[in-house]
Amino acid sequence: QELTFLSKQEILLAYKRFSELLPKEERENACSRRVPKSHILTLPELRANPFQHRICHVFSTSEAGDDSMSFEDFLDMLSVFSDSATSDIKSHYAFRIFDFDDDGTLDKKDLEQLVNCLTGQGEESRLSSTEMEQLIQNILEESDIDKDGTINLSEFQHVVSRSPDFASSFKIIL
Repeated sequence: QELTFLSKQEILLAYKRFSELLPKEERENACSRRVPKSHILTLPELRANPFQHRICHVFSTSEAGDDSMSFEDFLDMLSVFSDSATSDIKSHYAFRIFDFDDDGTLDKKDLEQLVNCLTGQGEESRLSSTEMEQLIQNILEESDIDKDGTINLSEFQHVVSRSPDFASSFKIIL
């Protein structure tokens, strides 16, 4: 409890939800098990999230690189997405989720993937290349303070700090 933004009740509920993702015969010692990414993605809270794969990737400590989650990973994820987590913590993880190539900056490619996730992958909802280019240009003009063509964590946090509803919308409640 001291290592998360969750209450004892929330941790107990998280444990129940986590163990339910495991096969019946593995539920006894759920704390020592890893839940495959495919099972994590069945959670209704993640099923409709356009960033579900990135969320699993960012919170997974799997050495196999399969984005499976331990109970600790699962708790970390729920803690960051809880109402009690600070805006700084939330924005740090949002940045990591949006940094698709994990290089520590949001470049044009990351921003394009971010926009595609938000607008949907379908042909009818996809932006034209001109619209995409214009939108990315606008995002960079607004956010890229040092004008290096990318958005770093502090620039991202600066933008997020001016968005009053960011912290309240960046959440998953079990």
